[in-house]
Amino acid sequence: MPDFNLTREEAQRRAATLTLDSYDVSLDLCTGPETFATTSTVRFTAAPDAGGTFIDFIGPSVESITLNGESLDPATHFDGARITLPQLAEHNELTVAATGSYMHTGEGLHRFVDPADGEVYLYSQFEVADCRRVFAVFDQPDLKATFAFTVTAPERWQVLSNQPTPEPEPGDATYTAPDGSSEPAATWRFAPTPRLACYVTAIVAGPYAVVRDDVETARGVVPLGVFCRQSVAEHIDADNIFDTTKRGFHFYEKEFGEPYPFEKYDQIFVPEFNAGAMENAGCVTITETYVFRTQVSEALIERRALTVLHELAHMWFGDLVTMRWWDDLWLNESFAEWASTYCQAEATQWDTAWTTFSAVEKTWAYRQDSLSSTHPVYANMRHLDDVEANFDGITYAKGASVLRQLVAYVGVEPFVAGLRSYFEKFKWGNTTFDDLLGELEATSGRDLSSWRDLWLRTAGSNVLRPAVTVSDDGTLTALRIEQTVTSEHPTLRPHRLAVGLYEMQGDSLAAVDSIEVDVDGESTDVPGVAGRQVPDLLLVNDQDLTFAKVRLDDRSLDTVLAHPTAITDSLTRAVVQGALWEMARDGLLPPRTFIRYCLDAVATETDSALRQALLMRVVGATTAYLTNSAVGNITSFLRPEHREDEAAQVATALRALMTGAAPGGDAQLQFTQAFATMASRPNDLTFIRGLLDGTSVLAGLQLDADMRWTLLTSLVAAGAAGEEEIAEQLRADSTADGTTRAAGARAAAPTPEAKAAAWHDLVESDSLPNETARAVALGFGRARDAALLTPYIERYHDVLIDLWASRTYAMAAAVVKLAYPIALASEELLDASQAWLDAHPDAPAGLVRLVAENRDIVQVALTAQAADAD
Repeated sequence: MPDFNLTREEAQRRAATLTLDSYDVSLDLCTGPETFATTSTVRFTAAPDAGGTFIDFIGPSVESITLNGESLDPATHFDGARITLPQLAEHNELTVAATGSYMHTGEGLHRFVDPADGEVYLYSQFEVADCRRVFAVFDQPDLKATFAFTVTAPERWQVLSNQPTPEPEPGDATYTAPDGSSEPAATWRFAPTPRLACYVTAIVAGPYAVVRDDVETARGVVPLGVFCRQSVAEHIDADNIFDTTKRGFHFYEKEFGEPYPFEKYDQIFVPEFNAGAMENAGCVTITETYVFRTQVSEALIERRALTVLHELAHMWFGDLVTMRWWDDLWLNESFAEWASTYCQAEATQWDTAWTTFSAVEKTWAYRQDSLSSTHPVYANMRHLDDVEANFDGITYAKGASVLRQLVAYVGVEPFVAGLRSYFEKFKWGNTTFDDLLGELEATSGRDLSSWRDLWLRTAGSNVLRPAVTVSDDGTLTALRIEQTVTSEHPTLRPHRLAVGLYEMQGDSLAAVDSIEVDVDGESTDVPGVAGRQVPDLLLVNDQDLTFAKVRLDDRSLDTVLAHPTAITDSLTRAVVQGALWEMARDGLLPPRTFIRYCLDAVATETDSALRQALLMRVVGATTAYLTNSAVGNITSFLRPEHREDEAAQVATALRALMTGAAPGGDAQLQFTQAFATMASRPNDLTFIRGLLDGTSVLAGLQLDADMRWTLLTSLVAAGAAGEEEIAEQLRADSTADGTTRAAGARAAAPTPEAKAAAWHDLVESDSLPNETARAVALGFGRARDAALLTPYIERYHDVLIDLWASRTYAMAAAVVKLAYPIALASEELLDASQAWLDAHPDAPAGLVRLVAENRDIVQVALTAQAADAD
């Protein structure tokens, strides 16, 4: 059995004995639809006591291995994942000729055939350790080298890599297209890159459409490119993307004090991408869901801008300066999360970006931190399996929240000054967090070692609540902030935060004061409050500077529940709504009270991201909200006997909001999408069908392809439409998106046969590409009648071991998470998952973690249901 894992100790041994110089990598992409030819020549030096080592490669076969002019037998030296090199010289040249496999899982070199026109599109995805699926490589971040790629591909294709694309050289090779036709090929020889970590190198090839621009930078004019498939090119709003990109260039160069480090900057929107984007140096790949072929919410447009800025920040933090090992993955991603939000708030039209950060990123972080799988921000990455499992809300969102607290703790100017010295000192090298910490200590004058240990090396969230002492005349005599912990995570942390005092003035909650204070220990006095009138709202963590769950005192809770639309500041609304959400999750706020609040609040919400968060919480707390986004699944907070009536009331409210919203606006779009998810009563389904066939009219609603799929899937999930209507809509939308939406709609049908077919395609077969598999999984889990999913409690747990062993990590993890029948939210499901965990203590750690997280989500629902009194 090949050893696909790489341990930290193995990587450290290689790094201690090897110094890499260069790679020359040749790829022939014309050899067929399943495989490609790959040749890698690596030049490196070895320490005198190096002895032997190994280089990584995963592929069907290795044809030849030549080390320092001597041939090694592939049958002896290649085990399917590693090529052993028995004896090294001081200066070494290794050439490996092999065959690689195209992937359909978003890993390695992904191949996609566009159903709209039959064109083939390729792109690479190498993080965490998947460049070894494309060429022989020492696949770890601290063995940096230069990379010179040579690619043979159809002459008419775009071929992209980290360096500017050279002119293609015609040759004798030909390429056979999927339709059997033949066309001439050419060869592109890219100049060597600067010294890079292998995981940020890239190859992109295919007949991509392109829009070009440039940006004036500190190093001169840098060419920009935006690429996408030809069949969606009419929908790419390149001007918006370029505008955000240029703002990011100017902001980061000014803040970081370091010029953009590469020769060009391409952004390629690619199909079937597993994540939001990937920071390949100068050649960023981004999920194609950000090519908006139809009307989308403002929240999604803002999210795309954040993603663009996140990847651009990585050009400095990650690509120019790279973590030594994956222990510091959190810093790589957390920094980009913090920096992109900082840039968005300061340099773009989305000046309320910290509101979105509070509503989205922090919600994700608090959820992840509440699970049994939580871990310190600085995680112990023993091996690659650990790394793959830790691309989570701790690594991204909690880490970014902790950096935001660090900025509040040391001050933004010393923080930025520390970044500048860090980039200057360590550019083109590898570092650990202690290197950054040393620069921040020098610029801030603070000893941060204790802060580091308390915030980064311990897990769990603190709870902060106000303790109020009031005199007989109704004035404050004292105010304390009490900090509590759990027995599992007993760490008390220092918090630099603000306490907001708000009073009702007419119909609004007006800010009277915001008092900054350093909270430390179990109880901290807030100065300067004695003699003040008791505020209507007392908000701990005003301005959302720290990372901690916030509780509202009784008076404040009564105020916000009685006046759900009174808070005028969007960030304050986000903090309050987040506090109520956490109280509902923890069983401290009755779920129907919470749902009523959300429906009242969302009626006048003007911030698109907050509106989206409120609607997600309403739908999830009422029935189940299944998602493949980072935020994760939510399952019903209501007792079973209350769900049908409450769902009907929620649907009624959403329909009223939808029909009363401004025509064509963002609110109308979001309310319609939420209503379609909840609709099940005959009159609601009749209304939806009328929208589809034109007998009902909702002024301003765009019945574009995505909206038609949304409305049709609503009918299918309720049993009011079927295969004939799905096939008709697919004929009208025979695109990649249409094919995916059709698969999801079929899986959503409320019949045993539909669920069985979805289960077969998802679990018993591995033929579905990644994006289609996700759509089928989400459709499978959409079941108003829980009895449809009950048979899959046993079937799900029975297949886990075999499923995990037979799929790549990305596909296995997606199926384990999304095929879980979470909509049941029952003791039976909880017990079954716990029984599996008890019976499989030696199962792979990544699998155990995912099953435990599924179980934990059910436990959250049961805790909330316990507060759902009659």
